[in-house]
Amino acid sequence: MSGNSINRRIDEVFTRFSNPATPGCAVSVLHEGQTIHAAGYGSAQLEYGIPITPSTVFHVASVSKQFTCFAILLLAERGKLSLDDDIRDHIPELHHFDSTITIRHLCHHISGIRDQWTLLNIAGWRTDDVITKDHILKLLYRQEALNFAPGDEFLYCNSGYSLLAEICERVSEESFRTFVDTEIFAPLGMTASHIHDDHQEIVPNRAYSYSPGAKVGYEKSILSFSNHGATSLFTTVEDLATWIQNFETGHHGAAILEQMCIKGRLVDGQEIEYALGITISPYRGASQIQHSGSDAGFRSHLLMIPEHRFGVAVLGNVGDSNPGGLAHEIADIVLGDVLGPRSQTSSPANETDPAESAETLSSPEFHGIYVSPELQTRYAILSEDGQLVARHQRHPDVILRSTGKDELTGSASYFQTLHFQRTEEGIVSGFHLTSGRVRNLRFNRVRL
Repeated sequence: MSGNSINRRIDEVFTRFSNPATPGCAVSVLHEGQTIHAAGYGSAQLEYGIPITPSTVFHVASVSKQFTCFAILLLAERGKLSLDDDIRDHIPELHHFDSTITIRHLCHHISGIRDQWTLLNIAGWRTDDVITKDHILKLLYRQEALNFAPGDEFLYCNSGYSLLAEICERVSEESFRTFVDTEIFAPLGMTASHIHDDHQEIVPNRAYSYSPGAKVGYEKSILSFSNHGATSLFTTVEDLATWIQNFETGHHGAAILEQMCIKGRLVDGQEIEYALGITISPYRGASQIQHSGSDAGFRSHLLMIPEHRFGVAVLGNVGDSNPGGLAHEIADIVLGDVLGPRSQTSSPANETDPAESAETLSSPEFHGIYVSPELQTRYAILSEDGQLVARHQRHPDVILRSTGKDELTGSASYFQTLHFQRTEEGIVSGFHLTSGRVRNLRFNRVRL
């Protein structure tokens, strides 16, 4: 297939973003050591109609994690730390859990630590709040229990990467931003990239984030993060093309890049797909290295297929842009003749929605004020219009329904399953909340 034909077909993948009145995407495609396509589609800022180009700066969310791991491995290579260090050796403020949590556990998402974003949501924070590194660390220092014993399971955990960045700062005695600038971006010539650790900082040529409007058009999706490690890399598809090329050439940190590709293992010996800041999995007969990211309306995906010397970075500034799907469409276009057949997946079996089978109730025995010491937040459970609801001062009411004896399910993603405990006299004393990446978070009943 000719180069012009490939470029035309890639442009067609982004047809729905060709209107300058919509947010959109930037893309950079590499094959056999060369950038074969780089373009922007749609607007970086709808208010001013500024077009997206390959030089537009995006917040790339969790694509940041591979840079965090590179920084940690660089310190390990210099003998400043070991991946098998107890994290409390570097951050003694953390709770002393029964089991040792290592730096390696954090890198592979097998630490058992609860996820910071779910914890913040439960505590009443909104994603458009200003959320700083200190806010997150103070929250994590108060955690007194884990989701599971370290190494027993894989459960994606942003908290681990916030802690990795903090370890990097303490060991290097530099800010995480300065260390990454000096040790990663400068040697690679990634001049448009930085760790965005101040939400008030003015960044020339940046994209702003949007979501589809409730009825028509688009609306702002505000992001005010001043934290890093798990997120907050600002970069361009041009700089990510440089990063992809370095994965192939090993020009900077060859041994580190090889180590990043070693998959994690659980204590029972099971290998997981998550390596160090990247996932490695099969795709059409080849091995793909990839990671996606999602914060506010920003969406990102970086994909590499090393055996075919292929890489692509897709960055979007609208919540429904689906860069992962777009990146794989591009891989199919460029490598269609050399990739294996697409796998056939069966349709998932129909399952009963728990909300449909849950019983509506307004039982006063659950009424009361419930407090989480670890989150320093409280919910009131009360009856409203014949329904039982959980009320927080910063969130809409969460409707509660019964799914079993002393078990309720909530209508919000951050407030899902409540298991109630009782005293010997049978009086409700509190509940444990499990929601996504947080399990068994204790709330004590303090007032009827």
